[in-house]
Amino acid sequence: MSTPFQELRQSRWFRAVWLAAIALVVLAGLILGARGLRATTEVQSFLATYSGESELPDGTPVGFPAWVGWQHFLNSLFLLLIIRTGWQIRTTTRPTAFWTRRNTPPFKTKNPPTRIALHVWLHFTLDALWVLNGIVFFVLLFSTGQWVRLVPVSWDVMPNALSAALQYLSLEWPVENGWLNYNALQLLAYFTTVFIAAPLAIFTGIRMSPAWSKDWTRASRIYPITVARKIHFPVMLYFVLFVIVHVTLVIATGALRNLNHMYAGRDDGTWWGAGIFALSVLVMVGVWMAARPVFVRQMAALTGTLGR
Repeated sequence: MSTPFQELRQSRWFRAVWLAAIALVVLAGLILGARGLRATTEVQSFLATYSGESELPDGTPVGFPAWVGWQHFLNSLFLLLIIRTGWQIRTTTRPTAFWTRRNTPPFKTKNPPTRIALHVWLHFTLDALWVLNGIVFFVLLFSTGQWVRLVPVSWDVMPNALSAALQYLSLEWPVENGWLNYNALQLLAYFTTVFIAAPLAIFTGIRMSPAWSKDWTRASRIYPITVARKIHFPVMLYFVLFVIVHVTLVIATGALRNLNHMYAGRDDGTWWGAGIFALSVLVMVGVWMAARPVFVRQMAALTGTLGR
């Protein structure tokens, strides 16, 4: 007969609670360490030299155009649903239905049409929409000059990022002025997300998708699916962590002004951005609720055949 402690250890929440407790202890230690470092003369001199913000080149655009707002919303929506369906792929053992392609593939193959679970079809459909939106984002980013705000252009970004990290950890946060310039730590985080994590998610996802033909034997040997799987899941965890930290800091460092930047295209403390953000959250909740088998079946049936 098992004891209450043994039953607790067998609970699916046991490891999560312990990991959360360890994370809090580590975070508290980092905060205390950062505050101790800031009290030293050497670190104070370092922070005076490197404020945490790299200087942008002359002619860098100021503020955020309207397309940044709706791109931010669409990326948030697609990413939310992609993470949800990606988790379903890892945890679902009995799919509600299967989808089989009805149209002819764009390449010759001797293999029969691929049969995939309904939630897998939704995941790859969302991926395609996310990639399409990403292409639009990259075109606008480089055609308007906004890329300068997301790409490090000088090596002083590294000491400035360290300075910003010390300021965040010591809870004496760097001055926020995202309308003009991100601090160096934000810059590196956004650069990593846009130019490293997103391409990794796409290229590993393509390898794991039904679009990768079994006839591509040489390419499959060069790029094994096991390698793609080992990269794809950690990338998903990175996006989850990024979203948590990003939303937390948006709220904690001046929510009204930050939301106005991203959703209203203005630099003030009015409630316009917060109102648009609230509407966007309602849309995301509505789409989340709609992404159920009864609705997804109808959408999938437009492009393929459903079966058990």
